[in-house]
Amino acid sequence: MSYSQPEQLNATFAALADPTRRAILARLAQGEASVNELALPFAMSQPAISKHIKVLEHAGLISRSREAQKRPCRIEAKPLAEASEWLERYRQFWEGNFQRLDGLLEELKALRPDGL
Repeated sequence: MSYSQPEQLNATFAALADPTRRAILARLAQGEASVNELALPFAMSQPAISKHIKVLEHAGLISRSREAQKRPCRIEAKPLAEASEWLERYRQFWEGNFQRLDGLLEELKALRPDGL
């Protein structure tokens, strides 16, 4: 499925909103795994895990290949990189605001007679 950038960001953040899906991605960051392997740490059924995997797959955050009878899952970096780039702009914005606030606090300290 091909998304425009805003739609891709929406799909990425919607998929990342769930702690189970974030945990699945964290596991896949260590290497590919089968659905059964991904289900092991969770107290939920395989169909429930499969639903989470479908959400991640639909968002383009993971892909599945076919190796004989297995269909291992692997993480896909591009949507995460795009989300990181989007967030980075806001980090820079807030960092700039904090730097300006620090400068203002230093000016105010210098104006105080006791220097505190």
